[in-house]
Amino acid sequence: MQSNIQVIRIEPSKGWVSVQLQELWAYRELLYFLIWRDVMVRYKQTALGAAWAIIQPLFTMLVFSLFFGRLAKIPSDGIPYPIFTYAALVPWTFFSQGLSLASNSLVGSANLIKKVYFPRLCVPIAAVTSGLIDFAIAFTMLIAMMLYYGIFPGVKVMWLPVMLLLTLITSLGVSLWLSALNVHFRDVRHIIPFLTQLWLFATPIAYPSSLLSEPWRTFYSINPMVGVVEGFRWALLGAETAPGPMVMVSFLAAIAILVSGLFYFRRLEKTFADVV
Repeated sequence: MQSNIQVIRIEPSKGWVSVQLQELWAYRELLYFLIWRDVMVRYKQTALGAAWAIIQPLFTMLVFSLFFGRLAKIPSDGIPYPIFTYAALVPWTFFSQGLSLASNSLVGSANLIKKVYFPRLCVPIAAVTSGLIDFAIAFTMLIAMMLYYGIFPGVKVMWLPVMLLLTLITSLGVSLWLSALNVHFRDVRHIIPFLTQLWLFATPIAYPSSLLSEPWRTFYSINPMVGVVEGFRWALLGAETAPGPMVMVSFLAAIAILVSGLFYFRRLEKTFADVV
């Protein structure tokens, strides 16, 4: 009588390997539970719960409005400065929180990684995509502010999912690099707050990118979050300047970061269980 037991041998890869995205589909249920776990852990034993998704960008907007809007008189392309800033902070908060959570996700899941085999890509992907719930909550506040200021989006709002996709690609791409590096160099976690703060002021959140003239404005879009921020303002608030070239450059930069991050992550993946 022949046995139907399938034997799978797991061996470490050598050199650069393929990304093998089909494994993610095979482990899609595990990915779902990892996302749900990250959401539950984030709000466990918190007094304000999901309200933190609104509090962080809201208070940052108030600080920016006071110091940059009122005192420094930074222009806002004819858009009321509070909503000009908040519309940029909604995708930025999603990006920065994903960066913070995903970069330490492998180290935080050390026990799981050492005991069970599964595509390690599931861990940082779950950490980044779990922030979509916070994004949705903060976005409701943005809609309320738009109604308050009498701003109603037109047909350009159809581009909003594209801008969100660009944010997700950027956050995931950078997170793959940092999470893999953090396994081998634990001081990466100390660099991340400084990197995030520096990236914040290198992104046109408190100021418009229109302060730069071409071709420097398009060159500035090598920072993928530039295309995200300007795209959100254009799609939702009706900013006059169409950010087509900026979004295109940002997309190319984000895809380059993601693809290189995937291959780098897969190259180091074989050592995670031994080092973490």
